[in-house]
Amino acid sequence: MAMKAPALLLTALVALTAALPGEARQKNVTDPGIPRSVPAEGGAVSVQWTDPAQFSEIRFSGNRWESKRGTWVTDLATYLRDEAGQRLARGQTLDVTITDIDRAGRYEPIVRNGMEDVRIVKDIYPPRMTLNFVVKGPNGQVVAEGERKLVDHGFLMGANLNNTDTLRYEKRMIDDWLRREFKSNAALTSTP
Repeated sequence: MAMKAPALLLTALVALTAALPGEARQKNVTDPGIPRSVPAEGGAVSVQWTDPAQFSEIRFSGNRWESKRGTWVTDLATYLRDEAGQRLARGQTLDVTITDIDRAGRYEPIVRNGMEDVRIVKDIYPPRMTLNFVVKGPNGQVVAEGERKLVDHGFLMGANLNNTDTLRYEKRMIDDWLRREFKSNAALTSTP
């Protein structure tokens, strides 16, 4: 019995998909094969994160399938590592564990077809991040530590609103936290 054309096409498509290398498929932040840390540049700043499937961004975004797509967790962790590294005094180290991320915006139910994968950015959906951190001095003593729940309610105000970086609001929130955290603790900004 001859195979019908749609079934043959489906079989060929499945075979082709299986033959593609792992890098060619869409990246997914919850993929267990993706590391949950970024390499420490120079050993001063270490950033890791808990299971992204439990992040508010995925659980409450309005479209968890779209929220899982991409490399945004790794991108934010890398940005945090690089920016924090510029603020450490000589000999200090910083260990950060990100426990939750909720990006600016939501996927709202839209009446028009084809719009379900559009992130709507409104001031009622501010970016949020929860993290734990430990700063150690040159001798390994703990200089500062704690949990921080970051949120930027004014994320739509200010400069860089025309920026095309899809993570611009979250990065600005990270910058604000680093400025506040390192400014408020004189031990963090002093050089030995």
